[in-house]
Amino acid sequence: MLLDAQNLFSDAQQITTGTIYSTNTVKFGKNDVSFVPIIIQVVNDFTNLTSLKVSIQTSDSETFTSSSDLATSTLSLADLKAGKKFPISYLPKGNKGYIRLAYTVTGTEETTGAITAGVVASDELSYHEM
Repeated sequence: MLLDAQNLFSDAQQITTGTIYSTNTVKFGKNDVSFVPIIIQVVNDFTNLTSLKVSIQTSDSETFTSSSDLATSTLSLADLKAGKKFPISYLPKGNKGYIRLAYTVTGTEETTGAITAGVVASDELSYHEM
């Protein structure tokens, strides 16, 4: 998978406690991102929390004063090991122009876990035999 720095939400971003937003917000043309492939992957094992929820959020402004969730997925501590991908592989319909990720920790404060997430050139699961 190829990640482009301009379309990266998080680059080995440490997730600790409460709700943390992706380091970067990506601006897209309004409604122009249906089925754009993404990856949300654990790059450092999580060791303390109970579970981690990832939400794809969209807003019509970069400040996200009025945002809505397009998709969410939650993984438990047992699954949050390096290499594990969240089962959201495409940006869903409903983009208002700006997209970011929200990471919500449940349980004890985390000290080691990190996520890399962004738009990718293609979904590794999409294979077409010639």
